Amino acid sequence: MSLNELWDYMVLGVVLGCLYAVIAIGYTLVYGVLQLLNFAHSEVFMFGGFGGLLVLTAWVPVADPSGFQSVIYVAVGMLAGAALGGAVAFGLEKVAYRPLRRHNAPRLVFLITAIGASFFLYNIAGKLFGRSSMSMPTMYENKTVVTIFGASLNVTQLLIVFSAVAMMVGLDYVVNRTKLGSGIRAVAQDPEVASLMGVNIDKVVSRTFVIGGLLGGAAGFLFGLNSKVVYTMGFLPGITAFAAAVLGGIGNVRGAMLGGMVLGMVETLTVFVWGDDWRYVAGFAVLVLVLMFRPTGLLGERLGRTA
Repeated sequence: MSLNELWDYMVLGVVLGCLYAVIAIGYTLVYGVLQLLNFAHSEVFMFGGFGGLLVLTAWVPVADPSGFQSVIYVAVGMLAGAALGGAVAFGLEKVAYRPLRRHNAPRLVFLITAIGASFFLYNIAGKLFGRSSMSMPTMYENKTVVTIFGASLNVTQLLIVFSAVAMMVGLDYVVNRTKLGSGIRAVAQDPEVASLMGVNIDKVVSRTFVIGGLLGGAAGFLFGLNSKVVYTMGFLPGITAFAAAVLGGIGNVRGAMLGGMVLGMVETLTVFVWGDDWRYVAGFAVLVLVLMFRPTGLLGERLGRTA
């Protein structure tokens, strides 16, 4: 194992960490506002992958596009994935969770509903899209673009990193610098007081789900670029992203970003040293060790109290 190989794995860690971070944000947003573990978010991610796949399969010509046309195809794929992910998340909140909130259902009922919604979406996707894995249409030549310390970054990896960073920076701005973000933080901190101050709780919760769905759906498309799209694709990334949200501090947006990057790096460096069999073992071992000494996570602070 050479130093160049180590840098290659570190690049892969950054790419994987970016994906985990974007997915983890969806978990942490919903938990920060509702104190709800939305286990169906992994299926929102999966639907985003199918959304981008279906639009591009119907649109991308047989001949390989190049140049600016490729950028348009990728942008449309991300928008399609985000749109379907946002729509699924909106419907999920409207149908599954809002009635429970209005009847003041216990937290356990929310958790069971989330698990049930996850299984429902998982199986309906298998029926709608089939149970075979599918590849994204060829949209560009996936060649090496830049080399850093001997590590090569190809077009797909750069797309994932730049897109994920842009989404995370944009969300951080929305949460901390806009009126919508003020409403989200107010509801996260104290929903009763926020309601008395004129904040529409239902609207804030719905928009929070949609934002998480948009990011998760876009991440699903990006994941599909780097892998294949199949109805089971949400399970492992979803579970790992949830662990990343807990590692960073569940309910903290910046914590979710940090947790995703840490787990991505830990997993890929573990593969480099010990092989793929230890990948998830090491990731979750780090999670347990961090929580033993810091139960609130690395940046353990509720969304409503972040600046």
